[in-house]
Amino acid sequence: MHEMAICESIVQVLEKEAQTQNFQQVKTVWLEIGPLAGVELEALRFSFDAVTRGTLADQAKLEIVETEGTAWCLTCAKSVAVQQRYDPCPECGSYQLQVTGGEEMRIKELEVN
Repeated sequence: MHEMAICESIVQVLEKEAQTQNFQQVKTVWLEIGPLAGVELEALRFSFDAVTRGTLADQAKLEIVETEGTAWCLTCAKSVAVQQRYDPCPECGSYQLQVTGGEEMRIKELEVN
C-alpha cells in the first residue's frame, strides 16, 4: 500500500514547512489529486489518519480535491476527458491518447495554527 508512504511524505513536507513558516499545528490539509495519479482515495484517507497520529497534523482534516483527467487524441486532434489510462477517445474511439492532465498529486492548501 503505497498510500502509507505518500502520507509519510506529506507529514515530512508539513514538518519542513512548519519550521520555515513557523506554525505548530495543522488543522486541515487540502490535496489535489487527479484520477490518473494511481492513488486509492479511501486507502489514502485511512493512511493519513494513521500516519499523522502524534505529529503536528494529529487530528487534522484531510480534504481531497479531485481534478479531471485529460488527454490529447492523436487521431482526431482533440483534447478529451479520461477517467483512466488506456480508455478509448470518447470522440473517435482511438486508443492513441497522450495524457495531458490528471496525474498530479499535490498539497494545494493548509490551514494551520
